[in-house]
Amino acid sequence: MKRQAIAVVILLSFVGTAVADYQLVRTIGTTGSGNGQFNGPQDLAVDSLGNVWVVEKDNNRIQEFDNQGNFLRTIGGRGSGNGQFSSPQDVAIDSFDNVWVADSSNNRIQKFSSSGVYLGQFGTYGSGDGQIDDAEGVAVDGAGNIWVADWWNNRIQKFTDTGTYLAKSGDSSRGGSGDGQFAWLGSLATDSSGNVWVADANNDRIQEFNSDAEFLRTLGTDGGGNGQFAFPRSIAIDASDNIWVAEAWNHRIQKFDSNGNFLMKFSTGGSADGVAVDRWGNVWVANYWDDCIQVFSVPEPSSLVLLVLVAASLSAYTWRRRAKGQR
Repeated sequence: MKRQAIAVVILLSFVGTAVADYQLVRTIGTTGSGNGQFNGPQDLAVDSLGNVWVVEKDNNRIQEFDNQGNFLRTIGGRGSGNGQFSSPQDVAIDSFDNVWVADSSNNRIQKFSSSGVYLGQFGTYGSGDGQIDDAEGVAVDGAGNIWVADWWNNRIQKFTDTGTYLAKSGDSSRGGSGDGQFAWLGSLATDSSGNVWVADANNDRIQEFNSDAEFLRTLGTDGGGNGQFAFPRSIAIDASDNIWVAEAWNHRIQKFDSNGNFLMKFSTGGSADGVAVDRWGNVWVANYWDDCIQVFSVPEPSSLVLLVLVAASLSAYTWRRRAKGQR
């Protein structure tokens, strides 16, 4: 009986491993400037319908796709006018499905409706409070405040949704590796508590701040092990406050719980520059260098796996009854 029990444990362990690994299920896009093509997809975000918005740095536009990867619309084009972009770097979706874009070289944040209609903007060039020098990342918290990764100023800033400056963390005069300092900011994301998590790419770490932009903790060190990073470029937070990090140089996605504990990882097979998680648990990855979007998910268990699970469960139940002297 012990040998049978051990066999079932091994089978269940094998099945658990088989169904827990994320696998590539879809690749979207080819190199180009047509609808559904990409030239430098930098990052992406998912709205409440499950549609995915992709920011293209080199095509100076945003593209929207449904959750099956079908092209829906394009907004933008190169320029500095309303609704135009110059090397956009990041995109975020608020609770009303409005689309916020980090319009990097125009040093501003632009807002669009869920149908792509231009609604407004804020930001001017500079290093003073409320000014921006290269908007690298954008996120929206639960209260509707806008967080901006201000790249050349080596800081993050918090604004109201109308662009009023509220708070900051970092040093506009220089970067650094101390708590609350940055070296090559990536994207940022907010959790359900209003805390903001920042991809501090060249310091190979993630930093967490509270809603007042006060430093809380650091996650990760330089390296390729579990919980280590090599140029973490993008960060996403799912509905359970799990933290997903895209590593450009380690070519992988890592997942952490809300306390920063490592949970799992998977390889993307190429540069992982942006990451987003939809409501079904699919992980969307922007691959800047290969001009594509990759979709990863945990596959449904096969009929063989289900059969093994059922057989193992029935066997375990029978053994428990016999152990109690029952027939």
